[in-house]
Amino acid sequence: MKKYKQNKIKIVNDPLYGLINIPSELIFDIIQHPYFQRLRRIHQLGLTAYVYPGATHTRFQHVLGATYLMKQALQVIQSKGTEITEQEVEAALLAILLHDIGHPPLSHSLEYILVEHISHEVISLLFMEEFNKQFKGKLTEGIEVFKGVHKKKFLHQLVSSQLDMDRLDYLRRDSFFTGVSEGVVGYDRIIKMLNVFDNELVVDEKGIYSVEKFLIARRLMYWQVYLHKTVVVAEQLLIKVLLRAKQIYTEGKPLFLTPVLEYFFKEKINSKELMLEKINGHLPLHMYAQLDDNDIFVSIKQWQNHDDFVLSYLSKSIINRSLLKIELTENRIDENRFNEIKLKAIKKYKISANDVQYFVFTDSIKNNAYSDKAGQKINILKKNNELKDIAQASDVSNVAVLSKIVEKFYMCYPKEIQSI
Repeated sequence: MKKYKQNKIKIVNDPLYGLINIPSELIFDIIQHPYFQRLRRIHQLGLTAYVYPGATHTRFQHVLGATYLMKQALQVIQSKGTEITEQEVEAALLAILLHDIGHPPLSHSLEYILVEHISHEVISLLFMEEFNKQFKGKLTEGIEVFKGVHKKKFLHQLVSSQLDMDRLDYLRRDSFFTGVSEGVVGYDRIIKMLNVFDNELVVDEKGIYSVEKFLIARRLMYWQVYLHKTVVVAEQLLIKVLLRAKQIYTEGKPLFLTPVLEYFFKEKINSKELMLEKINGHLPLHMYAQLDDNDIFVSIKQWQNHDDFVLSYLSKSIINRSLLKIELTENRIDENRFNEIKLKAIKKYKISANDVQYFVFTDSIKNNAYSDKAGQKINILKKNNELKDIAQASDVSNVAVLSKIVEKFYMCYPKEIQSI
């Protein structure tokens, strides 16, 4: 009896798009790889679930969704006469599939905290190059698309631009899991309006209103979800607790750490070159592939009982969601009031002037939904083949306003100080 090779092309049931196909055996093999499976253990929105309890979805779900949208977009562009070979299709799919593989635990929250001066995009590229070695050069063209050096520029723009498949998926997915309906965008309508003109990704004129809604939805999602003031203070506390723990470890004091987290506390990995050099018997890139949200939360749970008051206080605040008070304003924080609150914290908790930075701090957040800088614009293709920037093509005045950067200032401090 003839034996047939098992078909590895699988189907995934996605809550947003329904049944979606894994498009090739190579992509399936990469998804099955331990480096990629790590994304199941990285929350897409960090500590946003502290505000929106449903926001517990992962990077794994997001990149599968973005890959599905990429497949749809490529088919639309091909149907409008742009030639894209099967090899180029797979290259674009690989680029979007792996664009987030370098994210640190809890996604953007801990960027540059565990590995300094190295963005998640750089680490994603290092993983792609490692995959390319393991899969004997099959990701070479995908790497070119990811880096933006491929001859077909629009392929990179589908991965990374102001109207890419990454943004289309995360806006819809984050809206779905948070329950914030303002983020719902007509992704299918936008994809059907995509086109290529002079090697650039453009939008057919009929899609202008869908793009307008997309940009407005992005602005609303930033204020209501990504830059929600409670999310901001929770993630700032997370950063503070990691920095305090690092300080304690550097001073040689006892500190519980998972082995992989201790590796990054001990070794100073601050360049992409060091990520690829064996340090203390391990390759940092391989160690990074084992680092996920679990390492952070297991350690913080233990730190609640640490002798160091600052570390213990901050850790309990995160685990029990007993967060600092945050004041958000359009004006800069009054320096005299800021210093007065710091003095109150020093007195109440009997801490040093140096340690008060963990309890009372100020910074700002910025939001602009659209950049009208050259090379970054969303171009609308008019019926006469004229290209026009969305901000000029739109008859909605809000679109031009969205290109302006809005900055808000905040101050965080313990709630107990309010009564002093």
